[in-house]
Amino acid sequence: MDGILNINKPVGLTSHDVVARVRRLLRQQRVGHAGTLDPLASGVLPVCVGLATRVADYLSESGKAYQAEIVLGVETDTYDREGQVLNTQPVPDITREQIESLLRTFLGPQLQVPPPYSAIKLQGEPAYRRARAGESLKLEARPVVIERLVLLAWEKPRLQLEIECSKGTYIRSLAHDLGQRLGCGAYLSALLRTRSGPLTLQESITLEQLAEALASGNLERYLLPLDIALQHYPALVVDAKTLERVLHGNSFRAPGSESDSLTLAPASSRGQDGPHPGEQPPLARVCDEQGRTWALAVWQPEQRLWHPMRVFRPERPS
Repeated sequence: MDGILNINKPVGLTSHDVVARVRRLLRQQRVGHAGTLDPLASGVLPVCVGLATRVADYLSESGKAYQAEIVLGVETDTYDREGQVLNTQPVPDITREQIESLLRTFLGPQLQVPPPYSAIKLQGEPAYRRARAGESLKLEARPVVIERLVLLAWEKPRLQLEIECSKGTYIRSLAHDLGQRLGCGAYLSALLRTRSGPLTLQESITLEQLAEALASGNLERYLLPLDIALQHYPALVVDAKTLERVLHGNSFRAPGSESDSLTLAPASSRGQDGPHPGEQPPLARVCDEQGRTWALAVWQPEQRLWHPMRVFRPERPS
């Protein structure tokens, strides 16, 4: 069983809890999630099954979307409602227009400091474990992009936001930073993820729906192909002989070379000899003539060849 499940995680469960339940339901050990959601958060949690666990890192490359509620006037150590209160301050009298003006300053590429209570590894240990042990942590800022930030509602001291951002963006840090800019502190009180990469909340299913689908023999209806995580990459369509080389980890000729066994799918904007000078080496899906994805390959400009960096079907295709 291989594929991706778009699970609507409920509030109260960890992402690991959801994975454990899916393992039990499917009776399969090879299950993992893409993009952790904290227990207080709900919404889209991609769960990868079987060989699809190999594409988990690519699922959210096209960004994520959230609806968030932020409470002003209170600062917690975790930057959310589950943390210990560190400070309280009066909330200034600010208008909706003033908040919207402030939100615009958070748009675009920027460096964001993750919360101390996060899963980021420090010398191999998650930061939250060291923070819980009483260690004072200052994590390094990381590049993120906030593409959209819309104020949905403002009723002192609560505001609701709609957010579109790059993967790696912490909405808890956004809430904290917003409170710092206003001088009164703030924490994240509720979070709903409405999109993770190509997966949307409207198309998600609950764990109860998954159990019902299994009981009725309709699981295939919800098990998405692993290709869905890679659709933003151009497709290299290869013949059976070239595909056999790919599945054995061997480099192969680029489109437009002397070999005519490889053609670039029309959807790609890349040149047929690979990237133009000065471009970063791209990644591309390697597909058979029926359009099925078998590997992800990287362009090697020195050799002018593509090289499979991740193979999804090690067995010989039928």
